[in-house]
Amino acid sequence: MKKVANVYGSGEKHWVGNGFQVQSMFSYNDKDKNLDPFLLMDYNAPRHFDGGRKSDFRGVEEHPHRGFETVTIAYQGEVAHADSHGGGGVIGTGDVQWMTAGSGIMHEEFHSERFSMEGGMFEMVQLWVNLPKKDKMTDPKYQAIKAADIPNVELADNAGIARIIAGDFVGTMGAASTFSPINMWDVRLNAHKSHQFAVPESHNLIILVLDGTVQINGNEIARRGELVTFERGGADVLIESNNESKLLILTGEPLNEPVVGYGPFVMNSKEEILQAIRDVQSGNFGKIARS
Repeated sequence: MKKVANVYGSGEKHWVGNGFQVQSMFSYNDKDKNLDPFLLMDYNAPRHFDGGRKSDFRGVEEHPHRGFETVTIAYQGEVAHADSHGGGGVIGTGDVQWMTAGSGIMHEEFHSERFSMEGGMFEMVQLWVNLPKKDKMTDPKYQAIKAADIPNVELADNAGIARIIAGDFVGTMGAASTFSPINMWDVRLNAHKSHQFAVPESHNLIILVLDGTVQINGNEIARRGELVTFERGGADVLIESNNESKLLILTGEPLNEPVVGYGPFVMNSKEEILQAIRDVQSGNFGKIARS
């Protein structure tokens, strides 16, 4: 079994723009948590936003990225995306937005027009997934993954259900295309049920508890809003739910490459970071087309 390294509580809430009040669960500055190839996780816990906005939507204005992918999982609410390579659209409850920044992209994210008007509960997770050195300058790409296109797998013994966003789950392939071997499973466990998840020995493993309380490998307890990290080595993880629980399970083959991050850029060297800054200043990341 994978051995639990630590169970971390959620950090202080802070605003990203004026539309996302998040808790940073980890970032690329955390070098000791066996996170590779995952770089960052921000969790916007359930929050109610008032409606009535016809303009001046809440969100984050145009900004750059290079060297990784951003993944936004919508649990509640809607987000509208637009970028300088023509990607865009609205994701809602159950949908996933997967943006490959690659060689460089400008993008923006706002509450959708409908959500801004109607208001409601908002809950999202955003992840940054590292790109291998050979792919860091790949062409930008945008994947809008609808809930209906994400495979669902029923767990044995009526234990719950897993949505396979990326990777492989006992032969069921996820909806997203990825650059390196990762698994991304959105899991619901029924009360007083357990399931042993198959995790490769070579993969790092991270679990975010979004709701409920779970017991891991028979001894460690993790509760709502907590992040579980694991030591390297060992295969598989046994999770038992004390009540109805919601989990995000991430596994990934470590890239074992240098990680040099500066704000919205993650590369392999300081020189590459400086070049990214120069390229933004020179307008090489393009502009978002306005209708």
